[in-house]
Amino acid sequence: MSPFLTLLARDLKLAARSGGSAALALSFFALVATLVPLGVGADLHLLARVAGGILWVGAVLAALLSLDRLFQGDYEDGSLDVIALSPLPLELTALAKIAAHWLSTGLPLTLLSPLLALMFNLPGPAILTLFVSLLIGTPAVSAIGAIGASLTLSLKRGGLILPLIILPLVTPAVIFGAGAVSQTLDGMAAAGALQLLAAFSFAAVLLSPFAAAASVRLNLSN
Repeated sequence: MSPFLTLLARDLKLAARSGGSAALALSFFALVATLVPLGVGADLHLLARVAGGILWVGAVLAALLSLDRLFQGDYEDGSLDVIALSPLPLELTALAKIAAHWLSTGLPLTLLSPLLALMFNLPGPAILTLFVSLLIGTPAVSAIGAIGASLTLSLKRGGLILPLIILPLVTPAVIFGAGAVSQTLDGMAAAGALQLLAAFSFAAVLLSPFAAAASVRLNLSN
């Protein structure tokens, strides 16, 4: 097995053993989706209109709950120094951690979204658009989150600063994702918004490992 796949499998095993982060993210996402209809009321048309934005924001906030541990655990126990000295470039290390975070958090959130969308009275086509948009867009959340996690790596209370760094950067994903759902509700083609979302996500996944690796090197050298 290649070093990249070995690191990916290791991080997935650690996420499965800890269990808490993924379960906490899913629970938070479900609670947000449950509380909003209770607050908005029984207006089914209004619920359907706000569903895309609410579920997208909920998914982003839920994903943030486990991002602070992306590098922190390995940094605290010294594993990150060993990984940095391995033949695997830090850029691929960051990419493996991004993939592990998405597989353990972003993908489960995406799979849960159609069930939660039913609470907002979303029709079938809009639910499909929501699912596709989250499937395309959540990798960008993990990728941009890796940059924030690497920047706050050596800070004792970095988890409090992390959302302030990440949320402005993932705003385009929320806009395009929620916009695609709204366009579907209006009977319009959502392909344009989904293409913009895919381009944003691709750019984030492509560029973030380099930014995260540079930040990790800076923290390890201090």
